[in-house]
Amino acid sequence: MTRGNPCQLPGMLPNYDPNDNEAGMKILEDLTENVEQIQQRVLEEIITRNARTDYLKGFLDGQFDKQVFKKTVPVVNYEDIKPYIERIANGDSSNIISAEPIIELLTSSGTSGGQPKMMPSTAEDLHRKTFFYNLLVPVMNKYVDGLDEGKAMYLLFVKPETKTPSGLMARPVLTSYYKSNNFQNRPFNRFNVFTSPDETILCSDSKQSMYCQLLCGLVQRQEVLRVGAVFASAFLRAIKFLEDNWKELCSNIRTGHVSDWITDPGCRKVVSLVLNKPKPELADLIEHECSSKSWEGIIKKLWPRTKYIEVIVTGSMAQYVSTLEYYSGGLPLVSTMYASSECYFGINFKPLSKPWDVSYTLIPNMAYFEFLPVKEKNEDGAQYVQCNGVCKENCMEKETEKEDVETVELVDVKLGQYYELVVTTFTGLYRYRVGDILMVTGFHNKAPQFRFVHRRNVVLSIDTDKTSEEDLLKAVTKAKVIVESLGILLIEYTSYADTSSIPGHYVLFWELTSKGNNHLPVLDPKIMEQCCSTVEESLDSVYRRCRRKDNSIGPLEIRVVQHGTFDALMDFCVSQGSSVNQYKTPRCIKSGEAINILDSRVVARFFSQKAPFWELV
Repeated sequence: MTRGNPCQLPGMLPNYDPNDNEAGMKILEDLTENVEQIQQRVLEEIITRNARTDYLKGFLDGQFDKQVFKKTVPVVNYEDIKPYIERIANGDSSNIISAEPIIELLTSSGTSGGQPKMMPSTAEDLHRKTFFYNLLVPVMNKYVDGLDEGKAMYLLFVKPETKTPSGLMARPVLTSYYKSNNFQNRPFNRFNVFTSPDETILCSDSKQSMYCQLLCGLVQRQEVLRVGAVFASAFLRAIKFLEDNWKELCSNIRTGHVSDWITDPGCRKVVSLVLNKPKPELADLIEHECSSKSWEGIIKKLWPRTKYIEVIVTGSMAQYVSTLEYYSGGLPLVSTMYASSECYFGINFKPLSKPWDVSYTLIPNMAYFEFLPVKEKNEDGAQYVQCNGVCKENCMEKETEKEDVETVELVDVKLGQYYELVVTTFTGLYRYRVGDILMVTGFHNKAPQFRFVHRRNVVLSIDTDKTSEEDLLKAVTKAKVIVESLGILLIEYTSYADTSSIPGHYVLFWELTSKGNNHLPVLDPKIMEQCCSTVEESLDSVYRRCRRKDNSIGPLEIRVVQHGTFDALMDFCVSQGSSVNQYKTPRCIKSGEAINILDSRVVARFFSQKAPFWELV
């Protein structure tokens, strides 16, 4: 390799002091300059390590050649590898798929058979994530000065976890990281000092955790230089929580005593140390700001030294941009990274770019990357650019078509083209379709930069839920049986994710008629509420967990519309360029104009009256 190959360690993870920004940027420059060589070495190392696993040896037959790998190892979906994952979860050896011991299974927000997908993870993978996180710091320091002169109020949370029959823990990727030694015993980094003590982050009671982290953040308000959470939805829930609880928080600050309902011993101890003593003047100041009729710009008012808000605002999180801007007081919204349960992928090298301009540079030592070329088409066959709901245009979520073509390597992707991401990881995933559709927007050195376009097949998402058109159809089909038994027909339906309130919620538009005529039937509110609940009970476990356990999704709503509403929707879509002959009612809409057409014809609204059943399995 040229320019002094930094990847001499077997794990290809260069050691450096995360306090040394110059060293961090040097590593990033070297990684992005030597993309082809590093990708080649990554694949060689993965194959060499794992060629004798049960999974690979059936394809490679003892060979270690890249071309043999690409010719014989198939591109797969989760359903193809699920039996191997389940065998490990039930006690079979890790070497079915990985030469390195699998220490836990990471639960994805995607689902299979209604349950979260599980991804393998190794001890080395935690080191790779730590390396990745450390690289975010020098990028931010390049654009924002003085981040070592204060603290970050990052609101971080753990999610429910369970043990598999084999004894391995199954938990979300961030919960895994926060509970690891890599996080809890991390070396001091003056650029990453948090207002939240680890005990508050690791508290399993989400309400106590939120309360204590906000309390600590308010007490240390003059030290806060940036605020954030992982997802935009989580940060907005924190603002809503603050709206509901600021009086009690001020009381705690005024008296120097944490509320008695905070019973987690770790939280009580560390928060008491942060509170230290009564602070009546601080309480008065916060009370003055929070009692204002308008909360526009509240973040800047409560944390006046804040330089930016760090949250993911790409993909489904783009729907929260306008709400974040309302609360932010003009602060930049920063999306630093692109990652998933399968792998950590890329870094935003221009973190202060606008949300709709965010692109991620894939870091070539994270995994071996391939790409399936795809075409984005609208209903009349014309190619279009998906905007993730940021723009005001008539954007309907479409199925991405995939031709039966060979994969493209990272260094061979073309500017402006769309691709589906395929990864081969160090943890036992081989040529795995992640399901993300990306568009090439440019290059940093020789490393391509990608804009996240959308998640394949997902039509609805509020938080970490990902509901497909098929999931929605199954749920609506179960609910419509209820009204059909009463002589009522569901003629047509569509949906959208309503994020005008916090938390957001699913909205279904239903056009109903009585059997034998076209009159709008008389609707029993209890029956319609039962329909709402039936839809929720029929959605997958991630939705039900968000709704019941996390309270990150509000009650599902059915809005009944008058006759002819979906004809009016079709007329609008045709006026925007859709083909009359090929038109199908979109099962999810994002266009504000289309939603207004539906809302203007609503004759009745009903909400689910109970949270759906969910349990940790």
